[in-house]
Amino acid sequence: MQSLISIPELSHLIQLAVAPVFLLAGIAGFLNVMSGRLGRIVDRSRVVERRRFALHNAALIERSENEQRVLWRRIRLNNLSIGFCTLSGLLVCLLVVTLFVGSYWGINMGAGVVLFFVLAMLSLIVSLVLFIKETHLAIRTLRESSEYLEGEQRSDV
Repeated sequence: MQSLISIPELSHLIQLAVAPVFLLAGIAGFLNVMSGRLGRIVDRSRVVERRRFALHNAALIERSENEQRVLWRRIRLNNLSIGFCTLSGLLVCLLVVTLFVGSYWGINMGAGVVLFFVLAMLSLIVSLVLFIKETHLAIRTLRESSEYLEGEQRSDV
C-alpha cells in the first residue's frame, strides 16, 4: 500500500502528537498519586475494621463505624477519580491514533480529534473534581477527629 504522507508531513505530524503525549505523562503521574492514596485509604480501612472488632465501648464502636463509612466513601470517590482519569488517558491515546490515521490515509479527522480532545479534558476535569472532593473529605474527617480528641483531653482534665 502506497503511503499518502511524505517524510516532512510525517515529521510535522509527530510534532503535533507530542503535546498529547506530554498530557499522557501528566495523566500517568496523577494516576500514580491517586493509586498511592487509594492504597493508604484501604490500609487505614483494614486497621479500623480490625480495631472495631476488638472494641467493647459502644461510643468507640460507633466512632469506628463512622470512620469506616467515611473511608468507604473516600474509596468510592478515589476509585471514580481513577476511572475518569484513565478514561481521559484512553481518549488522549485515541486522539493520537486519530491524528496519525487521518494524516496517513489523507482522511479529514478534524471532528474526531476535537471530540476526543474535548472528552479527554472533560474526563480529566471530572477526575480532578472527584479527587478534590476526596481530599476535602479526608481533611474534614481529620479536623473532626482532632476536635473530638481535643474535647476528650479537656474533659479528662
